[in-house]
Amino acid sequence: MISVITGASAGIGAAAAEELSRRGHRVVLVGRDESRLNDVAGRFTGPKGDVVTCDFSSLDEVRRLAALLRERYERIEVLVNNAGVMSPDRRVTPDGHELMVQVNHLAPLLLTHTLADRVDRVVTTSSRAGQSGRIDPGDLSRERRRWNGWLQYGDTKQANALFTVALAAHGMAATCFHPGVIRTGFAGDARLMRLALALPGFAKPPEHGARPLVHLATHPDGVEHAGGYYSGGRFERVPSMSDPELAERLWQASLAALAG
Repeated sequence: MISVITGASAGIGAAAAEELSRRGHRVVLVGRDESRLNDVAGRFTGPKGDVVTCDFSSLDEVRRLAALLRERYERIEVLVNNAGVMSPDRRVTPDGHELMVQVNHLAPLLLTHTLADRVDRVVTTSSRAGQSGRIDPGDLSRERRRWNGWLQYGDTKQANALFTVALAAHGMAATCFHPGVIRTGFAGDARLMRLALALPGFAKPPEHGARPLVHLATHPDGVEHAGGYYSGGRFERVPSMSDPELAERLWQASLAALAG
């Protein structure tokens, strides 16, 4: 059982990788830092892990990753789109896209679309922040709208859920989930996150956030509820994150952005 996890060098991705290994999966860990990935793989109690480096702020690196995975693995049982970033400042990648929309949405869409014929199920890390999203398929990088880091982050997490809806509409067993507020280094530069982490007992350990990921990767729910958003141990329907028409518009606009 081959499972590919992006953003696997720490936090939720690392905790999920260890648990899937314990359950017998051969896990392919993807991230930017080879040393940290090797540290995670060294803690596996199941099959030996494979390590591949990739920086999602470069679409060429994502294309190389997809080509390498296609070359190495005939089938991928689970593709976990977990890599993500939150930046309070507006940053643009060398590809010309705003950083968060590229790393959180366009890069995983490119990877998944390229591997679609090899993958049995897709699990994507979304967030309850997506409920506040107001994604505009014609303005993915917020060039024509007011900039705010958390608004853009919410857009990208809404995009994760809509991407999941579109994948299901195109015949894939795809689900996404809200991991909760997790005590990791994620969004460490953001004041709101620092405040959340300072509240006693509010933020949970990475293992807590990994549980829904592992559930959707291994349980029939991950196939039977294609297109679903999983939060708090159950599937929820959030209108802004489940609109099939908006999902298809976003799908087409995203493919056009990647082609451009």
